[in-house]
Amino acid sequence: MGESVAEATLITWLKEVGDIIDADESIVEIATDKVDSDVPSEFSGKLIEKRFNIDDTIKVGEVIAVIESDDLKNENITNNYKSVKNITEDLVETKPIVESSIVHETSNLFDKAESVINSIPTEIKRFYSPLVKSIAKKENLSNEELENIFGTGKDKRVTKKDILKYLNSKRPFISEPISDSKKSYTEDVGSRGQLIEMSRMGKLIANHMVESKKTSAHVQSFVEVDVTNLWEWREKIKKSFFSQTQEKLTFTPLFILAVIKALRDFPILNSSLQGESIFQKRNINIGMATSLSDGNLIVPVIKNADHLNLIGLTKAVNDLSYRARNNQLLPEDVQDGTYTVTNVGNFGSIMGTPIINQPQVGILAIGVIRKMPSVIETSKGDYIGIRKKLILSHSYDHRIINGAVGGQFAKNIANYLEQWDLNFSF
Repeated sequence: MGESVAEATLITWLKEVGDIIDADESIVEIATDKVDSDVPSEFSGKLIEKRFNIDDTIKVGEVIAVIESDDLKNENITNNYKSVKNITEDLVETKPIVESSIVHETSNLFDKAESVINSIPTEIKRFYSPLVKSIAKKENLSNEELENIFGTGKDKRVTKKDILKYLNSKRPFISEPISDSKKSYTEDVGSRGQLIEMSRMGKLIANHMVESKKTSAHVQSFVEVDVTNLWEWREKIKKSFFSQTQEKLTFTPLFILAVIKALRDFPILNSSLQGESIFQKRNINIGMATSLSDGNLIVPVIKNADHLNLIGLTKAVNDLSYRARNNQLLPEDVQDGTYTVTNVGNFGSIMGTPIINQPQVGILAIGVIRKMPSVIETSKGDYIGIRKKLILSHSYDHRIINGAVGGQFAKNIANYLEQWDLNFSF
């Protein structure tokens, strides 16, 4: 579930005690402060024990359920295929004294199993959880419609949220609105106002933020940046950039490019604390805080961002932003971040004091770009001019990052942005 995830909340049991479960069939839905996902069974067999109830908090590594399984006797054709294949390989490679007729018969069994698997129609190979099947049946969805629903679960499985989103997109053709019973509710408390329950994701985010403040000694550094050259360069090339790449060039990948350069200068910011040791990471995986329509926040991660050029970063930023806002992120899309960037300027904020995304040790907030009167120094003297400026707010963990390093890191980012080459070629 990623190093930054320590626990999850059980949302829904998809199976009951006594139910027969196939390998890779989802048993339960869980949620973290990042994404919701199904948990599939690694084995086929019978569910004989549930160890947690709905809304229970489960720590990573704990046993959720117990399944009684005997894969050799299982009726699941895929498991038979794997078992027979392993037996055949063992007989051929490690049992040379076995009669050749036995090996031949086992090989025939392997071939039959493979033949049966290949004969399964494509439309029934894709797995759907009982809950998804129940919703599809209730709403009279065809197999073709099910096949066309984008799945955000493990191996692109269709989750409850995926099918509800699809059904809601079909309204007003659906007689009744489809809703998730786990969403927050609003209670009227008379003239005093309304009591609004926090959403499940809201609660998780709140806890995550409080724990971060308890864990890290937060301190901030602020740097004003003149981005006039950067602004003018983007204005000059954004149309040609789009015509060549079919991607809209926002300021976000430009900011991330400067952050990557600064992380190379100060690799200690690309670290996490493990006990009393500092784990300095080789890969630079940039988390980009993304706001959602419901007011919540998610942080998809650009993996190995330092290996991407500007076009690659732009594609990654646009793709993750789109999928985040359309609830299409996969669990791996929000894992393994090493440093986070949040653009508070999108909402008109001049600056912010962001909370560190654990277990990282730093986060950068980028303020809104404003036209500002500024003193401009020249060989002929100083004068006042209009420049485009923003404020960088760098929050860092004072347990291992002192003020000099934290401030210099932010200043290096500012330098890379201010010294942007007007002839830079993407």
